[in-house]
Amino acid sequence: QVHLVESGGGLVQPGGSLRLSCATSRSIVTIYAMGWYRQTPGKQRELVAEFTSGSITNYADSVKGRFAISRDNAKNTVYLQMSSLKPEDTAVYYCRAQVVRGKGVDDYWGPGTQVTVSS
Repeated sequence: QVHLVESGGGLVQPGGSLRLSCATSRSIVTIYAMGWYRQTPGKQRELVAEFTSGSITNYADSVKGRFAISRDNAKNTVYLQMSSLKPEDTAVYYCRAQVVRGKGVDDYWGPGTQVTVSS
């Protein structure tokens, strides 16, 4: 079992920055993949950024060059640094962890944190 708690969301003006945090109840080094997703009403949840074992990172095209995912293994925390924010970045942001168990993968999600980009 992995518990995830996101924090750092809020209201920011266009062009501003925010840093989201995702604290995990399990050592990050034992987690196969961790990432950030976002969702707006009526739309499917979409990948924002993730890293997998081996430190491979993936970003959505819409955030490349603006967002950066990072982690602090000692604090069991994953971050999403968001810069040059746009109104279209407004969404609920979720943290996801995928843990290998046997031949399968268990999927865990945090409750989400709201990010609103508006003037």
